Amino acid sequence: MEKITSFTINHLSLKRGIFVSRKDRLPKGDVVTTFDIRMKEPNREQAVHQAALHTIEHLAATFLRNHPVWKNRVIYWGPMGCCTGNYLLLEGDLQSSDIVDLMKETFTFISEFEGDIPGANARDCGNYTLNDMPLARREARKFLVEVLCNLSSENLNYPQD
Repeated sequence: MEKITSFTINHLSLKRGIFVSRKDRLPKGDVVTTFDIRMKEPNREQAVHQAALHTIEHLAATFLRNHPVWKNRVIYWGPMGCCTGNYLLLEGDLQSSDIVDLMKETFTFISEFEGDIPGANARDCGNYTLNDMPLARREARKFLVEVLCNLSSENLNYPQD
């Protein structure tokens, strides 16, 4: 089998940040951009705990699908299997720099969220007990302060090695 693109990125030198993972052209010509929202340096930092990542998923997906500007372009937000970040799929031929402000808003929302986690109940979620709001807030704040508020080229472009 041919190796998929996401497995060709050198995870040993990948930093935290916002990366264009792929762009897909749909049959009618529309483009969907998949973003790698990398919260942890792979294989060098401890992964995001599943309960925190699940909470981040609920909050980010809810926030993005209600965003006044972007809601109609959001296709998907979900965690990576390796638990080092999330994937965001948006309609449009976009670059990492196009969504910096959106990600700052999203992670600010998560880091400051108070109240019940949207959809975190037995009726609405398949594993509603796997949530950790305090840890999700800490992880979101860490990513916001350390990465999103201090972006450089290495946080917006995949390594070329």
